Amino acid sequence: MSEFTLRELQCFNAVVRTGGFQAAAAALHRSHPSVFAAVAKLERQLNLSLLDRSGYRVQATDAGLSFLQRAQTLLREAENLQAHAIQLAMGEESTLRVVIGDVCPRPPILALLSRFFSNCPVTQLDLHFEAIDGPQERLFDNEADLILHHVDKSDPRLEWIALGTTPFVPVVAAGFLPFPVSDDIRPDQMRGFTQCVIRDTARHSAPSNYFIIEGAHQCTVADQLMKKELIVHGMGWGHLPGFLIDQELRDGQLRSIAGRYLPGSVVELVAARRRDRPHGPVAERLWRAIGEHADQWKRSGLALPQGTPG
Repeated sequence: MSEFTLRELQCFNAVVRTGGFQAAAAALHRSHPSVFAAVAKLERQLNLSLLDRSGYRVQATDAGLSFLQRAQTLLREAENLQAHAIQLAMGEESTLRVVIGDVCPRPPILALLSRFFSNCPVTQLDLHFEAIDGPQERLFDNEADLILHHVDKSDPRLEWIALGTTPFVPVVAAGFLPFPVSDDIRPDQMRGFTQCVIRDTARHSAPSNYFIIEGAHQCTVADQLMKKELIVHGMGWGHLPGFLIDQELRDGQLRSIAGRYLPGSVVELVAARRRDRPHGPVAERLWRAIGEHADQWKRSGLALPQGTPG
């Protein structure tokens, strides 16, 4: 048996994954004949029929599936090795792209970034602020190296550092409601009042629906600070992060209407980056710095514990 190549394995994997030679060629940015020839050569070298070509879509045979399972382990290791080589070849990055999400308290994060980049004269910080699904979209569009927001922790493409939690509390200004504030207020009672919501900065992701009451008039704003100002001035109501309204809840400017019908929520804050992308030396140092500060931030209140703004 002659030795097969990594390229042949990649072609075979792509054909099974996409269901055809033409689609595999497009995915690999290769010609259709070259992909067809690579898979045929692999079959001859192994003396195995790896593909069933009798149907509309090409499918792996039983032997092909068994072989592919082992081959995919090798392909993943090859990708990791290539990423590691790229990382080793990198000098210090000229730019590092960081996105802070709308649910993340900014002062401690900005303080860390300021200290960190003052010691990285070669690397420029490219800092952005995004809302709702904007941070994740930038990360998956390869427009960000690191985000500070909330993510789907089960996504295998991501690695993350837990930073704590932020409660989101439904609030109104004192005197906003014509009926008494209680923990029994229902969503239908709030439908007649303007609901203040954040504008999602994602450009092409499917829209997410957070706390929206169907049929209510909406006032859309760009960030949490503007949303807070409108609510404090009695121009609407809405959910706000606990770290932003702690003082207003204590002094009575804002009243929580959280209860069994409007429970609010708790968001888990993380620093997140792509697991399947190489990271340069400055990005690695920043990642370690965030990890070292994570426990300190949680203890000192980067994210308020659940239930703080009751």
